[in-house]
Amino acid sequence: MSALLESGLPPFEASGMRVADLTEVMAAERQAYPVPWTHGNFVDSLAAGYPAEVLRGPRAALLGYWVAMPGVDEMHLLNITVAPPWQGRGLAVAMLERLVAACRQRGLAQLWLEVRVSNQRARDVYRRYGFAEVGRRRAYYPVRQGPREDAVLMSLAVRP
Repeated sequence: MSALLESGLPPFEASGMRVADLTEVMAAERQAYPVPWTHGNFVDSLAAGYPAEVLRGPRAALLGYWVAMPGVDEMHLLNITVAPPWQGRGLAVAMLERLVAACRQRGLAQLWLEVRVSNQRARDVYRRYGFAEVGRRRAYYPVRQGPREDAVLMSLAVRP
């Protein structure tokens, strides 16, 4: 599926994430996060059949990706990442739109996520999209050094 949603948003094609995508996904993951997901995290998610997509742009460049875990009446966003060279162009919102559409298609009522307390940019994106901060998970995220970082738990009611 191709999309050009807003000015500034690069044209992209979305497709299901495959093991063959993981070399590029891991490179973006390492650029984007101080403590990235492991290759095994992605492999396990794909093996479990979790919904996961990659977005590719001009010359098939990896623009971003997301992985989510369905549950009873809800979806849990596990990882959403815009490749660093493509950040700030509306791709996170485009991926959220695709994820919400997947929730609606499955008849799921709620979308959940955790985000680092320190990741104000992402928290702002989620808030503008309509997510509400509903709690905290203490010492949720690993860090390179020092105590683990808290996560803000956020939720979005997915309406048909």
